Amino acid sequence: MSGPAQQGLFESSAPSPLAARLRPSTLDDVVGQDHLLGSDGALRRMLRSGTLASLVLWGPPGCGKTTIARLLADEVKLAFEPLSAVFSGVADLRKVFERAKQRRIAGESTLLFVDEIHRFNRSQQDGFLPYVEDGTVVLVGATTENPSFELNAALLSRCQVFVLHRLDRDALETLLTRAEAVEEQPLPLDGEARESLMAMADGDGRFLLNLCEELFRLPGDDILDRARLADTVQRRAPVYDKGQDSHYNLISALHKSLRGSDTDAGLYWLARMLAGGEEPRYIARRLLRFAYEDIGLADPEAAVQALTAWETYERLGSPEGELAIAQAVIYLGSAPKSNAVYRAFGAASRSAKETGSLSPPKHILNAPTDLMKDLGYGAGYQYDHDAEDGFSGQNYFPDDMPREAFYAPVDRGFEREIRKRLAYWDRLRSGRRDENDG
Repeated sequence: MSGPAQQGLFESSAPSPLAARLRPSTLDDVVGQDHLLGSDGALRRMLRSGTLASLVLWGPPGCGKTTIARLLADEVKLAFEPLSAVFSGVADLRKVFERAKQRRIAGESTLLFVDEIHRFNRSQQDGFLPYVEDGTVVLVGATTENPSFELNAALLSRCQVFVLHRLDRDALETLLTRAEAVEEQPLPLDGEARESLMAMADGDGRFLLNLCEELFRLPGDDILDRARLADTVQRRAPVYDKGQDSHYNLISALHKSLRGSDTDAGLYWLARMLAGGEEPRYIARRLLRFAYEDIGLADPEAAVQALTAWETYERLGSPEGELAIAQAVIYLGSAPKSNAVYRAFGAASRSAKETGSLSPPKHILNAPTDLMKDLGYGAGYQYDHDAEDGFSGQNYFPDDMPREAFYAPVDRGFEREIRKRLAYWDRLRSGRRDENDG
């Protein structure tokens, strides 16, 4: 018997994975993506129009991107050509495009599905353009990364982007029920363990079904509780790419949670980043920035806490030093908030650009040479410490520039005290000005 025939014989008797046996055969069977596949969903509307445009499916692992692409091809009667950008190169693309051309001559259209399309480099992505434009292929790309960053603008402009959601609890429960029906037995789990199993899947339907397969193979009739389930199956690693979208999403979530004074949420996002393998020094650097940008002088101790946490981590390392970062998160989340320093510096910077190279008033210039003294440098300068109240009230802006107020402290935290101080200086300055005018 020949090799291929023999392989086909064995394939027909080999057991299929549970995920393969439960793969939806129609779009109605797809779970968790009703915003696209429901009666008013965007993909449904496209199908009702009788045409399928090139598109990109963007979503996390195990949410159904490959399945949806295959079913879309079935719906509009297109030949399905799957490729993985991880395992394919230019030669593979040429073969696909040649087959698509031959089908087109015969009156048949092709749906080219490219999994992990963001893995193709820029020149490879450009290679799709003529075949998409002339209708040789309908391109359906799948990616777990933000297309805005990972796909060429030219290619992206020719595709509609559809965002797929991670599977929620209802969708995962539907998959569990289907798995039990196919296996004709219930999962050996109590109620809490069943909930824990869905949490372990982290929105990934394929991973959930792989876990189910492990559980269905367990010997005996024991019902597992949550603790025994954790000992029995492998927990899914969090989806986190330190250099890509999840990295920026989670640091944004941490920053905005602290800005919103939600300390508990801040701790959660910190823990998520550390569990995903984020570099703690990066988090510490961002916390120090936050202390100056969003707290500032409302609580000057915030910057001290953030810097101390960073230095503590440098001395202790992981995991001990991570506790110092957690303490900084708690302090920053609970501190009074003000971006007055941030706004003041921005306003001053804009004014500096607009006013060009105006010189300081001569009375506040040093005069280390006789020539500079003759030119009036330092003339009329009043030493503030000689004033009875330690305040001369002189003008320190350029002579040709009206006085501007950049810093407006909030009435919170230590900045409330600073407001009082600035108001005091303003009253004295106004009084000195009135005396000089008189």
